[in-house]
Amino acid sequence: MKLKRQKNGVGFWNREYSQAEHLALSTNPSEDMLKFLRHLERESGRSCLNPTMSALDMGCGNGRNLHYLARTYGMRGVGYDISDQAVRQARIFAEGTALKYETRSIADSIPLPDSSQMLVLDMMASHVLTHEEREREHEEILRVLRPNGWFFLKTFLLDEDRHAKRLLKENPGTEAGSYIHPVIGVAEYVFSEEDIVSLVEKRFTVHKVLKSHRHLQKDGPGKRRSISIYAQKT
Repeated sequence: MKLKRQKNGVGFWNREYSQAEHLALSTNPSEDMLKFLRHLERESGRSCLNPTMSALDMGCGNGRNLHYLARTYGMRGVGYDISDQAVRQARIFAEGTALKYETRSIADSIPLPDSSQMLVLDMMASHVLTHEEREREHEEILRVLRPNGWFFLKTFLLDEDRHAKRLLKENPGTEAGSYIHPVIGVAEYVFSEEDIVSLVEKRFTVHKVLKSHRHLQKDGPGKRRSISIYAQKT
């Protein structure tokens, strides 16, 4: 069923967090984040993963990733999401931890002090932003990160993704590289590897780039492709 075009998809996400129909929502931490954390531990032990450090999750959903950081490393954290239903669940999930959640758009300025966060997570969230909003988001992330702090970005990848190319052709958005999602009703942006790495490298040092497999099925395109970037403020 196609939904009426929305500015940010709040209605869709509130419905999903109340009674999931389209997505399999989980309380387990993301496998991609766990891989990122293993990378950090190999590189520097727990120097940035300990109770003295804080993490910011841009588009936190039900708080599963921050909850893992608090439970495993004793970290503090802040999470933002546009869905008040998601934030309500995250707050319940966070009882007994030093985690805080707020219903707000990641397109807005971040109400946190300079150099206050060791980690910033943007996992499948900022693809709904416009070019101008993404630039502003990265500036804000750079501001709130501590020196040598880490930025973990995961987003959709255009390269070798037939489904993404079909969406761009059949449901184009107003901005080049964007489409209107046929179910959620919002504009989403999909990057090539070259474009997204170049965007991150404008402000951060990129240490690692990981791409999902092609996920092609016999009868056509399968699972969407994604790209993960491990970047650092230097």
